Amino acid sequence: MATITSLGIGSGLDLNGLLDQLKDAERGKLAPITRQQEQQNAKISAYGKIQSSLDGLKEAVDGLKDPKLYQSLSASVRGDEITATTDADALPGSYRVEVAQLATSGTLASSGVADASEALTLNGATQLELTFNGKKSIAIEIAADSSLEEIRDAINAKKDAGVNASVIFDGTDYRLALSSSETGDHASIKGFAFYAGDDRATAIDVTDSDNQTLTSGTAISGKNAALTVNGIDITSDSNEVKGAIQGVTLNLGELNIGVDETASSTVTVERNTLKIREAIGGFVKAFNEMKGTIGSLTTFSGDQETAGELVGDSAVRTIEGRLRSTLTSGVAGGEFSTLNQLGITLQRDGTLEIDEGAISDLAKDNPNALSDFFAGVDGENGLADSLSTTVKQLTGDTGTLGIAISGAENRIESLDARYERMEKSIERTISRYRVQFGQLDSMIAQMNQTSTYLNQQFDALDAALGRKK
Repeated sequence: MATITSLGIGSGLDLNGLLDQLKDAERGKLAPITRQQEQQNAKISAYGKIQSSLDGLKEAVDGLKDPKLYQSLSASVRGDEITATTDADALPGSYRVEVAQLATSGTLASSGVADASEALTLNGATQLELTFNGKKSIAIEIAADSSLEEIRDAINAKKDAGVNASVIFDGTDYRLALSSSETGDHASIKGFAFYAGDDRATAIDVTDSDNQTLTSGTAISGKNAALTVNGIDITSDSNEVKGAIQGVTLNLGELNIGVDETASSTVTVERNTLKIREAIGGFVKAFNEMKGTIGSLTTFSGDQETAGELVGDSAVRTIEGRLRSTLTSGVAGGEFSTLNQLGITLQRDGTLEIDEGAISDLAKDNPNALSDFFAGVDGENGLADSLSTTVKQLTGDTGTLGIAISGAENRIESLDARYERMEKSIERTISRYRVQFGQLDSMIAQMNQTSTYLNQQFDALDAALGRKK
């Protein structure tokens, strides 16, 4: 008997359709596992959102831990266009600044040669030495048969050359133009000469094909900035003047001073309350955003389909409880011990509300009290430090959130293994059904063949009996 290669061919039954229905029914056993996998993945995603919001809160409170924040000063300028910045050493005060001269760079132009790209006759010279008014000289290696342009490139290739080099055309000849990379008389380029290696006994003449010698020309020395601060004369080799006012850097670069002119400005150094207010406001905002994130993940309105992924989650309750406890525990040692005294109140929904006016007044009139509260007396054990430590503990690998995330990940691994085992079991069951259906198909086909044979024999017998009659 021929082998049956497709179910139903022998029997005429839709055994493939029946097998597909059985397969769908068996695979229905995977649906509960899939739902649990989706639930755990949704939890991990939700925990990730809480992690991000807690990281944002920690970043905000870490900004409040530095006592220097509460002592920060800013400089404002009234008058001509100079700018001023402060550092931690600045002191409050008002300063009259009169600028008579800006710092400039020194320049030097060489004698001319006929062709900037033609090889010069170096006569054994291997080094070009640059000299300055007050700085040590700089030696630059030059290759044999260098042109004026190649000498320029060699100068610019040396990072500490102290000058910027270019080639200019004066209408007749080409000249090497050097400009000091720093301002002030001290850094001014004074001249240059060519030498053979380290031998500085005699300078070597460098000439072109027209026998023109390449020498340094007249130098224009750079100038120091000249100014007065509250009537005291100040000189600076840079237009960025440091130290003239304690902790303040004056930038004169934008000034445009004509001959016999001065530029007048008043620099006022005062406490920078904006930074303090922004830092405290940023903390309140970060905390409320964290609460909003948790709220959206734990909300339940009676409809399971729209419920948050972490409704009733014990880890979230622990996180909220720890943070609330830290906020309300108070701070010892300073003028203020609770957020309420600063004008920051904890609302019924768990968010914080800030009194901007109260914080602004404290930042202006009593920054030390704010520093003691948030950064702690002597920079330790303030509220910011306590909150930062709490968040770090909650989000660490052994913290509440860390354990919740690893627990969900472990459950997913277990569900994945269970899913794989179930799939293999279903495959074995379907394979067994396929074999059984094949056997059924073969048996019915054989029975059909036997039935056909018998019918043929009975028909033949009936026909024979009929003829005899």
